[in-house]
Amino acid sequence: MILTSPYVLPILLLICSNVFMTIAWYGHLKFPQASLTTAVMASWGVAFVEYWLAVPANRIGYGVYSGAELKTMQEVISLAVFVGFAVTVLGERLTWNHAFGFGFIALGAFFIFKGPFS
Repeated sequence: MILTSPYVLPILLLICSNVFMTIAWYGHLKFPQASLTTAVMASWGVAFVEYWLAVPANRIGYGVYSGAELKTMQEVISLAVFVGFAVTVLGERLTWNHAFGFGFIALGAFFIFKGPFS
């Protein structure tokens, strides 16, 4: 099945892990009344789940992707998940500065995977 392929499964797991990590890192911002200790402990609990997704993603994917490619995928996925979170949960708006910055990151990802210098 294609979803369990070592080419696809790591990407799916990284998407899921980044949803949990984004919630762990930024979800507490919706609850400013919570103590810092509560925010840290809740975030730590959510991040625990993230590790159970990210570590297998990297273990499974390392056979078909390099470490640099896995890290690049993680960063691009992380930004995509964060953009959705920032807009829908935090109510932030995206600006042209964000678009240009993310564009440069995408250009960097291109060079990692398909760059002319390999």
